Amino acid sequence: MITVLAGGVGAARYLAGLLQIVDADDITAIVNTGDDTWLHGLRVCPDLDTITYTLAGAVNPETGWGLVGETWVALGELRAYEEARAWFALGDRDIGTHLYRTGRLAEGATLTDITAGITRRWGLDLRLVPMTEDEVATRFTLADGGEEIGFQDYFVGHHHSVAVSAVRFAGIDSATPSPGVLDAIAAATRIVVAPSNPIVSIGPVLAVPGIRDAIAARRDDVVAVSPIIAGGTVKGPADRLLVELGHEASVVGVARLYADVVGTLVIDDADAHLADDVEAEGVRCVVAPTLMHGPPESAALARVTLA
Repeated sequence: MITVLAGGVGAARYLAGLLQIVDADDITAIVNTGDDTWLHGLRVCPDLDTITYTLAGAVNPETGWGLVGETWVALGELRAYEEARAWFALGDRDIGTHLYRTGRLAEGATLTDITAGITRRWGLDLRLVPMTEDEVATRFTLADGGEEIGFQDYFVGHHHSVAVSAVRFAGIDSATPSPGVLDAIAAATRIVVAPSNPIVSIGPVLAVPGIRDAIAARRDDVVAVSPIIAGGTVKGPADRLLVELGHEASVVGVARLYADVVGTLVIDDADAHLADDVEAEGVRCVVAPTLMHGPPESAALARVTLA
């Protein structure tokens, strides 16, 4: 079994490649829920949904999230009532997923079981598991003024353009891993940390009590793919967040963050000259193309992580 720590667009593309070379029944993805939110009374799980829609071939290719062919009638009506609260775009089709999830939660179903129902509806056979059943919220402290805001306010409302001085995961201390998470880590023949933001996508997963220790115990079998290429990111604010929080926005900085839990780091050809510096952090380094332009590149990267 292959177990993947996952969050967001990069993880979705990696998993799409992995599915080309590994049976879906042999893949478990432990997915970040730190950026989940309640919006208009609905429980929204962006990373779980982005991964689901991507693997189902239904994601909006222009954004990397949401559904292709989406319409926005409900959002337009909502804005007519309360425009100030309608800055987060929920499409008409996407709302169906959130209605299903919220209704099942109200009936007492677990997020793990609900997620399994959603993946079945989209014809997926791999197992997506939320990192925890407990509500955990990624919170940012703004560098200018010290105001604390939620993930979606930072990422969508402010277009991740504001500097931050701290990140915390509210509720993490009392959270426990979802059923099956620790078993998936213990039973895996290979554990992969997907090329996701190490601060706000992988960070919350590792922060759930018990998960980091379980991954560290398997360190020799853990391979991470750096989301940082030549000092920057393909998508998202990971490079800026690293710098703002006192880390180095480079493959060396990623190696330093992951050194206690990752035995091998895959870095892009563009960073080949930093391979020795990565290994100086105590992490084995593998150099390979990591940009996933399409299915062939995603599959090739997946092969590297399993080799």
